[in-house]
Amino acid sequence: MNTTTIYSVEGMTCMGCVAHVKKTIEAMEGVAHVIVDLPLNRAFIQANVPPNAADIQKLLGKKYGVAILVQDPIAVSKGDSHSVSDHLNIADSPWNQLKPLYLIFGFLIGGVFLAYFSELLVVGFDPVWPEMMIDFMALFYMVFAFFKLLDLKGFPQSFAMYDPIAKRLSFYGKIYPFIELGLGILLLMRIGVTQVLLITLIILGATTIGVVQSLLNKRQIQCACLGTALKLPMTQATFIENAIMIAMALAMLF
Repeated sequence: MNTTTIYSVEGMTCMGCVAHVKKTIEAMEGVAHVIVDLPLNRAFIQANVPPNAADIQKLLGKKYGVAILVQDPIAVSKGDSHSVSDHLNIADSPWNQLKPLYLIFGFLIGGVFLAYFSELLVVGFDPVWPEMMIDFMALFYMVFAFFKLLDLKGFPQSFAMYDPIAKRLSFYGKIYPFIELGLGILLLMRIGVTQVLLITLIILGATTIGVVQSLLNKRQIQCACLGTALKLPMTQATFIENAIMIAMALAMLF
């Protein structure tokens, strides 16, 4: 009979940490299944005898802090449909997990709208919307680059978990925040707008393919859209975020 135990695991900063913690715990005697949740700093461990937190701590090293939080009172048999993943409902709702992303989008949309408010009153929406879209995309790139630049060491590892280009070219993840920053500046200055829009289709198109693959495979990984400073889970919102930028780029081009 297996039981599910929830542990807090502090010190994880990227998907490399998640992979290391998961692999280490899965190698312990009696462990049947492990899910490691980076945004929550949790490990959901299904085992016939719950591993001792001190033993996990010893195996993981001083970088991590491990403690037992909740032990499931319901025992489960091997092969039972009940699994560790069922306990992820303890996590915050999708709204709470992705609140930073929603707030950023709200501030960007509100800021652009206010910047053009007086002009909208005079000439209406139709003549102004292309400029509003360019400014939104510019600010989007610059804000998201800012969060990625907060952890230049950890971001490439998280990004390479799903972006197909970053998986093959290690340096791409390292320069990606600077690419976003540069694209944002060029858009604000209205320099090479067409070229920036084409680059947007390429880089965000590739990322979106990786996001879709991760969602279809139901992989529990961190979204690197806001770097590693804000630990956001990979969800449909990540796809929607990229799709909006791609749709804007296509609208401006065609």
